[in-house]
Amino acid sequence: MSAGGSDAEPGRMADDKDGSTLDLLERFGLAALGAVALTAERADALADELAQAGGMRREEARELIEQTTRRWRGEALRASERAGAGLEGLFKQLGLVSHSDFEELELRVAQLEHRLRLVEEQPPPALTSPR
Repeated sequence: MSAGGSDAEPGRMADDKDGSTLDLLERFGLAALGAVALTAERADALADELAQAGGMRREEARELIEQTTRRWRGEALRASERAGAGLEGLFKQLGLVSHSDFEELELRVAQLEHRLRLVEEQPPPALTSPR
């Protein structure tokens, strides 16, 4: 009976260890999602938790957090760039112009209007009488 109890105990410990590992990974994933707004104080606290639960040094955990933060920020930037490029293509297909294109056209029209006013304000050229 004690042998059966000891067999159940290691299984339970393995389940607990797997559960805590999954919990740790889940917490790390959630932390990575919020890493963009992660303060240095919270990153240090998370590094302490990871170091205690994951059996790694605090410096290793902190570096892991920083690497993950950089990676997530880079991926978020690339995703927004792809989304922007996709929307820009869609706008062009729909015949819409971007704000910068519109401003450029406004500037060109203002320059043309100015030139036209300069031409209209010039006195007519003097006519020479034929002799």
